[in-house]
Amino acid sequence: MIVEKLVEIIGSNFYTGVPDSHLKPLCDYLMNAYGIHPKHHLIAANEGNCVALAAGYHLATGKIPVVYLQNSGEGNIINPVASLLHEKVYAIPMIFIIGWRGEPGVSDEPQHIFQGEVTLRLLEDMGISSYVIGKDTAEAQLSAKMTEFREQLSAGRSVAFVIRKNSLTYDQKATYGNGNELTREEIIHRVVSVSGEDPIISTTGKASRELFEIREANRQGHQYDFLTVGSMGHNSSIALGVALQKPDSRIWCIDGDGAALMHMGAMAVIGANAPENLIHVVINNGAHETVGGMPTVANQINFVSIAKACGYMRAVCAHNAAELDRELHAAKAARGLFFLEVKCGIGARENLGRPTTSALDNKRAFERYLKTIR
Repeated sequence: MIVEKLVEIIGSNFYTGVPDSHLKPLCDYLMNAYGIHPKHHLIAANEGNCVALAAGYHLATGKIPVVYLQNSGEGNIINPVASLLHEKVYAIPMIFIIGWRGEPGVSDEPQHIFQGEVTLRLLEDMGISSYVIGKDTAEAQLSAKMTEFREQLSAGRSVAFVIRKNSLTYDQKATYGNGNELTREEIIHRVVSVSGEDPIISTTGKASRELFEIREANRQGHQYDFLTVGSMGHNSSIALGVALQKPDSRIWCIDGDGAALMHMGAMAVIGANAPENLIHVVINNGAHETVGGMPTVANQINFVSIAKACGYMRAVCAHNAAELDRELHAAKAARGLFFLEVKCGIGARENLGRPTTSALDNKRAFERYLKTIR
């Protein structure tokens, strides 16, 4: 399905979402057509945020908005769909475009397997009619379904298009970059060098993949690391849970700007509990790079000031290798809740691999290691 035809048939001129690799052609189209524009296209912090934002658009204009997301974000939309949009509440209609990761019968990463199995079921349970778009979906089929969907939308109900892998095409590509000198892999390598045998909880996406490969290159075991392959935005809370139970050990959290933004309330809870042994590193490239590079709002806010306001004992930002090394060693040597933002470029090795151990094996090895420390 050509993206321009999908957009034309849907007929909306307002999109908001959280990027997804299956939807990259759509995301690139929106960036080329609109960029980030308050009247036409906004990237929100999480999928529930998108739904509420789109609801506000509908209230102000009476028009139908579109929310795009990966199916892993369905959990984040359940509350506003059920308690805000539903026809038994405010009857606010919208169109969802959902990338179907982990579709049954299609090989994918472990965090997507169960989510893929329940994707259509969750939509049904939320009262959202859905239509699956595949490589062979014809424009006439999509037009007919959209005509049917418009009747439901006019009655205050929401609908969804679920996108199979490689089903959208777009001839142009949007390019993303920034002027930051450090790569994410270099940053993680330096964290590993300083942390030694301290436990590390790393965020979903390429960060955990790079951490795994760094351990392989160093011929180290993987027992020191918990690779948060799913549940984007929650790894800092996992790190808090570990830190509170292992107060005599330094616990490192490797976070991303998109993940930190997605559930920023975690920083308030971390600061309020103020574990003296937690080092929270946010690698900020201002992008959802793992799923294509679309921008976050991270370069328009001040993470350091937010961390200080939340109660972190020390919060700093590093822009280069010298600053990074200095702050990492300071964090390792000191006691107190520490926040380190690191400015990072966009990009990764083309031959970057994926963990060769299962998620369950990773968890068991990490648990065994935690039993040996206090």
